[in-house]
Amino acid sequence: MRIAEINRKTAETDIYLKLNLDGKGTSTVVTGCGFLDHMLTLFAKHGRFDLEVKCKGDTEVDYHHTVEDIAICLGDAFKKALGDCRGITRYGSFCLPMDEALILTAVDISGRSYLRFNLEIPRAKVGDFDTELVLEFFEAFVRHADVTLHVRQLDGVNSHHIIEGTFKSFARTMKAAVAIDESAKQEIPSTKGVL
Repeated sequence: MRIAEINRKTAETDIYLKLNLDGKGTSTVVTGCGFLDHMLTLFAKHGRFDLEVKCKGDTEVDYHHTVEDIAICLGDAFKKALGDCRGITRYGSFCLPMDEALILTAVDISGRSYLRFNLEIPRAKVGDFDTELVLEFFEAFVRHADVTLHVRQLDGVNSHHIIEGTFKSFARTMKAAVAIDESAKQEIPSTKGVL
C-alpha cells in the first residue's frame, strides 16, 4: 500500500496529514482556511487520492504558515508513499480548462527539486486568501517532494478560476505520474537505476 502519514508540529502549526496514492478521491480537510480546504478537497478528488489533513495554525496572523507547512507535509507524504519509485510512470502533464482559464502543469518525479511557475493572478485576494500563497504552496511542495514541476497559465482572467484550475490540473498531473506502469512494475524509471 502506498500510504504515508506525516505529523509536523512547530511554534506556528500543528499538522496531521495522511495520503493514500491509490485511493478513491475521498478527503477530510480542516485547515482553518476555507479556500485552502476547497483546493485540497478538489485536489484529492481529481487525483483520486485519499487525503486527510488536520491543521491548527496561527491563522490569527495570516494563512502563510498554514499554507506553507501543509504543502511541506504533502510533499513529504508523496515522497514517503512513493518509496524508491519502483514501477511508477514518473512523468505526468495535464492541460485543464476552467471556464475562461486554461492551465498546464507538468511534473517529473526526478529526485530534483525545481519549480517553474507562470501564473498571473489578477487579484491580491480570493475571499480572505492571499493569492501570493499559491506560489508559496508549490515552492514548499516541490522542495519536499523532490520533483520538477512546471505550472503555466495559458489563459484566464478570474483569480478563483486560475487557482482552482491550477490545483485540478496539478491533481491530474500527479495522478498520471504516480500511476504504476504495468509494463515495468519492478523497474526504477531511470537509466541511473535510482531516483
